[in-house]
Amino acid sequence: MRVTLLYFAGLREAVGVQRETCELPDGVDTTTRVRAWLRERGGAWATALAEGRSVRAAVDQVMVRDDQPIEDGAEVAFFPPVTGG
Repeated sequence: MRVTLLYFAGLREAVGVQRETCELPDGVDTTTRVRAWLRERGGAWATALAEGRSVRAAVDQVMVRDDQPIEDGAEVAFFPPVTGG
């Protein structure tokens, strides 16, 4: 499955990438599994996307909960929670 991954705000700064297109391995078919797969890169990826860290996800520009199924061609965005004031 081929997807476009986007990283925003502090995540983008931490991993040094704004956008990438990836071919996901078999079985990596939810936002939670994509996040785990990205952590396997190690380094800044493992830290920025660590379990327990608050990271939000959107699929095709719609906010989703953890473990949202994704389909071929999807755009998956990861970003820290937004705070306002």
